[in-house]
Amino acid sequence: MNRLSPTPVVSLSTVVLAFVLAGCGSKPENAKEHSSSLPTAPVRVQTVENKSRTMTEEVVGTVRAKLRATLEARLSGRIEKLPVVLGEKVQKGQLIARLDAGEIAARLEQAEAALEQAEREWKRVSALLEQQSVTRAEYDSAQSRQRLAKGAVVEARAMLGYVEIIAPFDGLVTRKWADVGDLAAPGKPLVDIEDPAALQMDADVPEAIASHIKQDARLRVRVDAVNGELEGVIREIAPAADAGSRTFRVKLDLPSTAGLMSGQFARLIVPIGERKSVRVPTASVVQRGQLDIVFAVADQHARLHLVKTGQRVGDEIEILSGLDAGHTVVITGADQLTDGQPVEAK
Repeated sequence: MNRLSPTPVVSLSTVVLAFVLAGCGSKPENAKEHSSSLPTAPVRVQTVENKSRTMTEEVVGTVRAKLRATLEARLSGRIEKLPVVLGEKVQKGQLIARLDAGEIAARLEQAEAALEQAEREWKRVSALLEQQSVTRAEYDSAQSRQRLAKGAVVEARAMLGYVEIIAPFDGLVTRKWADVGDLAAPGKPLVDIEDPAALQMDADVPEAIASHIKQDARLRVRVDAVNGELEGVIREIAPAADAGSRTFRVKLDLPSTAGLMSGQFARLIVPIGERKSVRVPTASVVQRGQLDIVFAVADQHARLHLVKTGQRVGDEIEILSGLDAGHTVVITGADQLTDGQPVEAK
């Protein structure tokens, strides 16, 4: 019976290593031959620096009018007139709504009639008191009835004044909650009015960064509908955090700007400190597939560096890894270069 001779076991890693070692011997020669065949590329270069950058956090908020009001009726009644429309400019004292005043007018007539009767009775008792025909108690009772009647008239006239709802300030009608024929009642909104001339931003700032915000500080604000950034001034800071959201309400005055309107979404830029980072011009970073590449110049040749990029800062971009300060990088024509290609810096 023949025995099979043992077959040597060769691991996969050993085979891969052998291939890698076999290829390493010829690679430098091939690289030199390839680079020498490439034309010299004229490029512009710049030395990489470690620059400081202000760290910021964005807090979302809403643009609102500083002066705004929701108008309500102070008594119940059917809406008889509502002459304003959405977007209409109204002046202070202008009629916004009128309620059906039939019941209030009837109550005023009753109060005035009761006052007339009470005054006649008081005059009669006063004359009798001078003649000592009535007691002092009867006179005091007649005088009290007169005062009560006067108070009822004043109350009825005040309620009649509540029939008309007028604008408390100059502004725009931004919302209508009711229409003619609806029943108005205390606590039920009728119309929203706000003054668009003065706008502010309301933001709820997390407690972790609230300490970086100071009264009267000037902070940057971004609004999508407005080109560029705005500068807001901190006018109000809540002295205590909201127990539910752990945030502080902050209000900033905003400058008058074209396109800025109440209700728009806004972002407040809060500076929270500074840090240093390596930055290069955005034009020096080349994207090839999923890779970010920067070409540094060494010995008049382009050397490829795989880098990890961070945030953009103006026309520069942060390099988190793959490149150190002091390197000279290509800032124009980098997308046409090959690793090892000779270059001529201008």
